[in-house]
Amino acid sequence: MPRTTTMTVRLSGPLSDFVAENVGPDGDYENVSEYVRDLIRRDKEQAERVAFERLKAELQHAFAAPDSAYRPLTAAEVIARNQA
Repeated sequence: MPRTTTMTVRLSGPLSDFVAENVGPDGDYENVSEYVRDLIRRDKEQAERVAFERLKAELQHAFAAPDSAYRPLTAAEVIARNQA
């Protein structure tokens, strides 16, 4: 079952005004909770894109290496390398 978390956030000045402009009849969101959930989802998607691009770059580098650059590793060596 998904966990629900209730949070309280205090905003003032320009941040509060900015949120108010985006919520309500003239904004893109019906309420502040909807706005915050959308911002969190977009931030999560961005973090996932960055992680994917990093992995893709590492794989491209690995596939571009000549076969002579590779050496056999045991599972223990891989685990130790990744924990460092």
